[in-house]
Amino acid sequence: MATATLPSTRVSPWKKLRWLLLLPLALVVALAALSGWFYLLTRASLPQLDGSIRLAGLSAPVTVTRDSYGVPHIKAENLNDLLLAQGYVTAQDRLWQMDMSRRFAAGELAEVLGKDFIKDDREQRILSLRQVAERSAAKLSPTDRQYLDSYVRGVNAYREAQGDKLPIEFRVLRYSPRPWTAADTFLVGASMAQFLNHDLFESELSHEKIVARIGPALAAIIYPNRSWRDRPPGAAKLPSAVAISSSRCHPERSRAHGRAEGSLYPAGFESVGIPRCARNDNFETGRIYGSKESSKADDLIVPGSNNWVVSGAHTATGKPLLSNDMHLGHHIPNTWYEAHLTAGEFDVAGVTLPGTPFVIVGHNRRIAWGFTNLGPDVEDIFVETFNQRGEYLTPAGWKQPERRHEVIHVKGARDVEFDVFTTRHGPIATELAPGETRQIALKWTAYDPEGLTIPFGELNAARNWEEFRRALSRLRAPAQNVVYADVDGHIGYQATGAIPIRASGDGSLPVEGSDDAHEWIGYVPFDRLPRVLDPPSGMIATANGRITDDEYPYRLSNEWGSPYRTERIYQVLQSKPKLTSGDMLELQNEVYSDLDLFCAKQFSAAVDANPGASARAREAAQFMRSWDGRFTTDSAAATIVTVTRRHVMRLLLEAKVGATLAQQYKWYSSPVALENLLTTQPPEWLPAGYSNYGELLAKAVEKAVADDSSPRNLKSWRRGSAFPLELQHPVLGKVPLLNRWTGPGVVEQSGSGLTVKQVGRRFGPSERLTVNFADLDASTLNIVTGQSGNFLSPYYMDQWPLWYEGRTKVLPFSAASVEKAKSHIVILQPAAR
Repeated sequence: MATATLPSTRVSPWKKLRWLLLLPLALVVALAALSGWFYLLTRASLPQLDGSIRLAGLSAPVTVTRDSYGVPHIKAENLNDLLLAQGYVTAQDRLWQMDMSRRFAAGELAEVLGKDFIKDDREQRILSLRQVAERSAAKLSPTDRQYLDSYVRGVNAYREAQGDKLPIEFRVLRYSPRPWTAADTFLVGASMAQFLNHDLFESELSHEKIVARIGPALAAIIYPNRSWRDRPPGAAKLPSAVAISSSRCHPERSRAHGRAEGSLYPAGFESVGIPRCARNDNFETGRIYGSKESSKADDLIVPGSNNWVVSGAHTATGKPLLSNDMHLGHHIPNTWYEAHLTAGEFDVAGVTLPGTPFVIVGHNRRIAWGFTNLGPDVEDIFVETFNQRGEYLTPAGWKQPERRHEVIHVKGARDVEFDVFTTRHGPIATELAPGETRQIALKWTAYDPEGLTIPFGELNAARNWEEFRRALSRLRAPAQNVVYADVDGHIGYQATGAIPIRASGDGSLPVEGSDDAHEWIGYVPFDRLPRVLDPPSGMIATANGRITDDEYPYRLSNEWGSPYRTERIYQVLQSKPKLTSGDMLELQNEVYSDLDLFCAKQFSAAVDANPGASARAREAAQFMRSWDGRFTTDSAAATIVTVTRRHVMRLLLEAKVGATLAQQYKWYSSPVALENLLTTQPPEWLPAGYSNYGELLAKAVEKAVADDSSPRNLKSWRRGSAFPLELQHPVLGKVPLLNRWTGPGVVEQSGSGLTVKQVGRRFGPSERLTVNFADLDASTLNIVTGQSGNFLSPYYMDQWPLWYEGRTKVLPFSAASVEKAKSHIVILQPAAR
């Protein structure tokens, strides 16, 4: 029988070599094809900027003129068409950002981003912002509903028209956005209110623990709520900074002049300065807070904002100048979107918040305004008593809490289901406080049926001080410091927001929920909130610091921001006789810190007096001794001072409250606490083992120069690289190679948490505005990166060089100026019926 011969399975060496050569080529071809596909999809989602677009719902044509930075100047015949066009144009550039904003607020991120976001979603579901938004949308007035519906129709018109050509992020994440709703707009607003107010919850609980550990007297020293540097808006010029005396008395402030519209306070309340003596037992308790992004070498800071206005008496033109730079977390795309909206006499320009109609901060033909966060205490924690039946105790007896079932959809995983329970005070938020075992309910002004409103249409149309105030009387959350100027030369300030009046207590610590002893009995009337018109000083500035004095009848905040930025703004404004727009920009980029210069002198002196100081510590002292207090990118002294400050607070806190509670200590005015400690040197706070504060400061310097983050050569310890800025697209920035085009990444920066240019690793000035009433076309405005959310757009990063280098650009306003700056023009035409 013949034996079959099997074919040889041996592969020729030449074939092997051929495949080895072809495989890289195939990979290159595949990568090129994938890149080409990605490029084409991204390019297809770029908005149409020229020609004509049919847009359903318009009653007449709308002109959209984009200037050289892609800023849309939208001109319509009526307000409804204008807002419909605003919604459409904003969605052209920012639809994915808008969708992520509402998803974050509602707790729906895990559905598109996966299981890593379940914790974030649970927190948002417990905070119940979706319910807040839906309730607010349902209570809109007919006029407000009409305007908001127009904006919503514009957003959805763009979404529907794009079909499968939506922003590339939707394709990468493999989902499509649902239609926009009025409630979604309120979600975006609620998210901003949460960012500006909600940190109270965390610090209130840590404050309670520290008071329980060391007692109220010792705790009061590290929880100050006032400083001798405080300056209410519009107050008369203050004396130069002087040291607090050994008796712990603060320099008395001069009385502000006048009352009513010329005074910070309403008629019947005289404005006075800081109390003569702020002894330990007189320090108010409140709250301070460190950045959640702080590393062991970072500042303990919280994002703040600056605004100021000066009358024509202080300017080169004789007309007011108004400036505003709001400090927020950095994002790509930017928090703000620039726009100019015109419909007849309605003519306003500035920054808008994608997802919401109208202009948030800016100017119209007659007035201008700018915001900083007031920082009031608008959240309280109530400790509820529950029984075994799941009921909680009220003055009327036991009651069942409301129960809401939540389902979190998770991409690539099973749904997460849980219940949220709500008492008469608010949702049970125990889960949000690690280690907390009590049933704690969160009461927040946002939960009030009237807690969220959109009064910006009125504000945008205001023509004078009275109409401006009438519009702001409707702004309930977040509470703001608002500065004002107008074409008639007036300048002013108005505090806004719903701020609780409590039956007893100050809201600084958790309270019993079973009785009515600590209930809210109303809100501070708008007419009793601080305000000032045309103060004698001719200058008004706020930077999140204290705006009231001891004779003001209401407690607005338990935790004002530290006063250093406000103080520095006034110092610079008062140093120049005739201010210009250039001076305003220079001040917005100011990087001097008076507190840190004070600390540098204390630290260097302590090392000099310590015979056992190391050579490295003495070198550090030399840097600090010759420092000018400026946080430039190349400053080694600024870095040494910052890290030493952290070690001083750590040594003080850990000795008294232990390492765990020391890490939980968060307070807006912790820098004030440090200044008070170094100035008054209370013996009760000096840790055991130290005979005086000098020894403690010398030890802190030794720890700083031995810190893991410190380089071998202290001279090379650059502020800019030790405390950089990190800014990248949250999705596309994670793609290798592509991230070279989607964001600047990690870069050096100047400034600190206490400089006017207040910065952190992931936050800083979100915009820079200066309104020039001598020529509104000379007003300037820039944002951080650019108008577009599409990285292939020329308007994606074109403003980054301006922002990073401390420069700015004009914002065209008049018809002639808009025409001159025109780069693109598209006509939105009514769709054929």
